[in-house]
Amino acid sequence: MGAPLRKLKVMSLTDAAAERIRGVMSRATKPIAGLRVGVKNGGCAGMSYTMEYADAVNTYDEVVEDKGVTILIDPKAVLFLLGAEMDVQTDKFASTFVFRNPNETSACGCGESVAITPANPDALQ
Repeated sequence: MGAPLRKLKVMSLTDAAAERIRGVMSRATKPIAGLRVGVKNGGCAGMSYTMEYADAVNTYDEVVEDKGVTILIDPKAVLFLLGAEMDVQTDKFASTFVFRNPNETSACGCGESVAITPANPDALQ
């Protein structure tokens, strides 16, 4: 009998992203189950990342626990986010979440949207 298959973590967080998410969630005015992350069609490159508070875990959400933070990934976004890392980028005037995603094939000039090819999970085994 072979070794059990290791479950792939869909995405990960840098220490800075986890700290920022914990800070944002601590100021929420109601109980939060986690941060819901996904992708949607739109923008000049074709897709954009989405983030919102999640009141509850949906039946088919992919739940990622990383560095004390709960990330809930929409099941339609899993193959687009497989292997991605979420970070925080801060400059003199702003702080924003950024994604290092191996599935991105291009991005628009303004940085608001990306082109993403779904990952092949069989290639990652």
